[in-house]
Amino acid sequence: MAPHARLAVYKACWRRGCFGSDVLAAFDTAIYDGVNILSVSAGISTSDFFTDPFSQGAFKAVSHGILVSTSAGNNVPTTQPLTNVAPWVITVGASSLDRDFPAYVTLGNGKKFSGVSLYTSEEPLSGSMVPLVLAGNISNITNGNLCFPGSLPPGSATGKIVMCEIGLISNVRKGLVVKAAGGVGMILANTVYHLKELEIDFQLIPTVVIDKRARDEIMSYIVSNHTSKAKFTFQGTKLGVQPSPIVSRLSSRGPNPDTPYLLKPDIIAPGVNILAGWTGKGSPTKLQDDPRRVEFNLLSGTSMACPHVSGIAVLIKIAHPEWSPAAIQSALMTTAYNTYKNGKELLDVETGKPATPFDLGAGHVDPVSALNPGLVYNASTEDYLSFLCALNYSSTDIRTFYDKTFECVKGKKYRAEDLNYPSFAVPLSTGLGQTVVKYTRTLTNVGTPTTYKVSASSKTHAVKIKVEPEELTFIKKNEKKMYTVTFNATSMPAGTTSYGRLAWSGGKYLVSSPIAFSWDSQL
Repeated sequence: MAPHARLAVYKACWRRGCFGSDVLAAFDTAIYDGVNILSVSAGISTSDFFTDPFSQGAFKAVSHGILVSTSAGNNVPTTQPLTNVAPWVITVGASSLDRDFPAYVTLGNGKKFSGVSLYTSEEPLSGSMVPLVLAGNISNITNGNLCFPGSLPPGSATGKIVMCEIGLISNVRKGLVVKAAGGVGMILANTVYHLKELEIDFQLIPTVVIDKRARDEIMSYIVSNHTSKAKFTFQGTKLGVQPSPIVSRLSSRGPNPDTPYLLKPDIIAPGVNILAGWTGKGSPTKLQDDPRRVEFNLLSGTSMACPHVSGIAVLIKIAHPEWSPAAIQSALMTTAYNTYKNGKELLDVETGKPATPFDLGAGHVDPVSALNPGLVYNASTEDYLSFLCALNYSSTDIRTFYDKTFECVKGKKYRAEDLNYPSFAVPLSTGLGQTVVKYTRTLTNVGTPTTYKVSASSKTHAVKIKVEPEELTFIKKNEKKMYTVTFNATSMPAGTTSYGRLAWSGGKYLVSSPIAFSWDSQL
């Protein structure tokens, strides 16, 4: 994203994990070195900011004027809550690209099924039909369909394509199991339906990954045909795949596990099948019995999405060196897009339905628009400290974040919901009657002076939104204007969620913020 940026790399994590002392030392060293942007593709799931060394280190960095871009965390192979959910960092989820690696499985009955593959050669396949079998049918143990080591007897797959199901072990390891049994190819089948995204790896034998629909039909064909056959066709790389982007299934979702008053993730960026530099110390599959060595690998995850936003933040910092980390974060969020060119909402691959702010935050990052956002929601270190006071952090706790003297003022009413954040998380009561809550925000003009008009929409009739004032006129740069949002809600069952959007439009600018409503019986 910023090819001429100068890089400094700090090692904080090892094979056994990331020790808090190493994490904090890495942050301290980066601050001492005078970096402008910190890209942190790491994090831990924790119940509060006090026990999170990434949160502590990031706070110190931001207090020195350094924007910290972080990964939202991956929810596969097991479901994981969001990581890096502090307001002083920008939390990045993962989306797909408009690039794919199409491949096809053609059956002996002429039916053709699409899938994906990184394989480019049909060797050792001949290009003609070869016998096709289910792994479970040639295995003599339970769950042989998963193709784990020892599940396929030697010679049981000689000269055949074997269909294995995803799960239990790595996909590449399954290919090695098929190869050891004499197989010449593998169909890797999903057992759960997803809208588009299919796992892809550098396999050691010709492999095509298919979705659940194709899996079901191919299985029926094999079961009903004792002489089942198949062949593969590999298409290389295809660009312009639509719909794109889509929220990746591996990207961790909200709501925020630490506080209901802060919407996370903040934004999404490309994080699926990203071409990434790779060490020559290990194989592209991380398997010891894989002899291959490469300079680049295809990787997926929010750790791939995070550096995209970090690079864009570098470009913004170059264009606007005086901007604070919060101003840069606001520019990235309020200019993000959440619809396709046809006007339809971005989709979630997990559900096949429109993605929500809990999936994609403000939307997909837009590098060009972020350079000139018009207005920004700025915030200072003192604002973040007040946010911690609102969450009842003690002065002792806060000293782990902040190396200067600070005390929460006794008797002062601190409100987490009034942190000047570019999005709105609105927890609501499930009790009888109406709930009325007010949020205050301040906008700073960083664009051409103009008059902005507000629009606010709610996807539920249970919440009415009122913004005062409805117009804001800016006549000079860096001028600040305050507004108040009132949410008037009726009771809904606990666990109910809904969404909305608030946007200020003026001249060529559109400053947009997502809203997430959640009804909680504990309020």
